[in-house]
Amino acid sequence: MGIISLPYHRNDSHVGLVNHTAVTHFILLGIPNTDGLQTILFVVFLAIYLCTLLGNLLILSAILGDSRLHTPMYFFLCNLAVLDLGLASIITPKLLANLCGQSRVISLGGCMSQVFFYQFLGCTEELLCTVMAFDRYVAICHPLRYLIIMNWRVCAILAAGTWVTSSFHATILTSLTFTLPYCGPNVVDYYFCDIFPVAKLACADTYIIETLGFYNNGLVPMTCFLLVLMSYVLIVYSILKMNSAEGRRNAASTCTSHLMVVTLYFGPCIVVYMQPQLSKVVATTLQISTDVVTPMLNPVIYTLRNKDVKRALRKLRGGQTTAR
Repeated sequence: MGIISLPYHRNDSHVGLVNHTAVTHFILLGIPNTDGLQTILFVVFLAIYLCTLLGNLLILSAILGDSRLHTPMYFFLCNLAVLDLGLASIITPKLLANLCGQSRVISLGGCMSQVFFYQFLGCTEELLCTVMAFDRYVAICHPLRYLIIMNWRVCAILAAGTWVTSSFHATILTSLTFTLPYCGPNVVDYYFCDIFPVAKLACADTYIIETLGFYNNGLVPMTCFLLVLMSYVLIVYSILKMNSAEGRRNAASTCTSHLMVVTLYFGPCIVVYMQPQLSKVVATTLQISTDVVTPMLNPVIYTLRNKDVKRALRKLRGGQTTAR
């Protein structure tokens, strides 16, 4: 299924000319060890996906609709909401179709799209979290120069840079993955198309793409995480030097939400790629927490800990806000 017979010749010193078949579809096995739990998981993931869509759309609407939130921090938060919407939407719908038994088959083009957009949006989110940490560093460590340093031109360049850089990253990895010949089998032992599960099915040497994929998907998040960590070390140092207890509390509160988001995103990501000996069940659970659950939690984290966003949401639904 999903394979058509085409002549494919390869010079081989042992077998000579051999006929192969070209894969046109892949079959996604889904989440391992979930037999009998498909209905429960379908309901859970559908609820998570709907909450993700609602939460991030509300965040976008609230920020765009309140001129007081048109600042660099909320500009980057809008970018994060768009990324969360995209990440959830390239994985969850197909996962839901798999769980309800509608279809486990994904076309070659669909698989390529999943690989590209997953790498594209995932890398963009890693870079954006790093940019947001830099924004918080400037706001707390250089408050008097904040609006000069983080002007709209700089913000636009930083945001555009994350998207453009990630597009090159995703294009290179996707091209290398799908220029490999796929001759069958076509069963992807995962719940969506990603580089490593797909490349394992290639009927050619995959050393280059696996090595490049490991360094890109392991070292890039690790580097971003270290830069974020460095920013927060400097931030904590600046907060401790403040004389005012209220000033320390306010400065810390502006960073807590972002730090929670960074931990939720980078933690599982680093563990999955830097600990390849993890069992399939543990690795898949960690990956799902990053790909499916975290995009739902981000709006909750920023809303619960942010008075400005809550005020904008009340304004959005027509409630009264008190001027401060």
